[in-house]
Amino acid sequence: MNETKFDGKGEIYAQFRPSYPQECIDAFFAQLHLTKADVFADIGAGTGKLTQLLLEKGGTVYAVEPNADMRKIAEEKLSALPNFHSVNGTAEHTSLPDRSVSCITAAQAFHWFDRQAFRKECQRILKPGGSVVLLWNSRDGAAALVQENDRLNRLYCPHFKGFSGGMRGAQQDGEFADFFDGGDYQTLQFEFPLYFDEQGFVGRNLSASYAPKPTDAAYNGYVAALRALFGKYAENGRLCMPNFTQCYIGYV
Repeated sequence: MNETKFDGKGEIYAQFRPSYPQECIDAFFAQLHLTKADVFADIGAGTGKLTQLLLEKGGTVYAVEPNADMRKIAEEKLSALPNFHSVNGTAEHTSLPDRSVSCITAAQAFHWFDRQAFRKECQRILKPGGSVVLLWNSRDGAAALVQENDRLNRLYCPHFKGFSGGMRGAQQDGEFADFFDGGDYQTLQFEFPLYFDEQGFVGRNLSASYAPKPTDAAYNGYVAALRALFGKYAENGRLCMPNFTQCYIGYV
């Protein structure tokens, strides 16, 4: 797992990254017959975006996150909840006991993992019959705004390989065939447009791992270009980013 990718980005991530639609959470809970009696390991939990939604469903959640900056914010936000447990660990080495969790989740994080090492760790910590759920918020690549945003990122962000680390996503059959048991998994998709004011749009872009930091030479130019892009597409000070939430459900 890439533990340092988000160093120094915890606050901006917590402030500007979106959560996930409740209908998505409800759908995979229903499909997997999950209840508040179940135990979850939220891997690459970050600042606790998905962790919070799992806790609101009543489950016990072990939020596994290697980045101290991100983990601290999750702890500040969620530690008052009795079913929340913060774990300093990675996707490949969670430190959780054998056969201890009912369901493993990874939101906006799986593309950073060593797939096969993570798969082995899932097999170790899952109870018999336990499942894995992978989630992403994904921009609609067909939208002109998203395409222009992509071009700006390639111009100003040397480490940009495409949104979500260049992962192909739901459009490519078999994207996760080497991870789920027998290459078999189910895909759910939910429309989830995101709305931003200028600060929110700029902040969302700056929260990415590849985005320049204030001390980087490209930072001011990148921010100016993002503000110009916002001005081009915003109406009455508000911009809609075409987005959908993808959810992949299976066993390992």
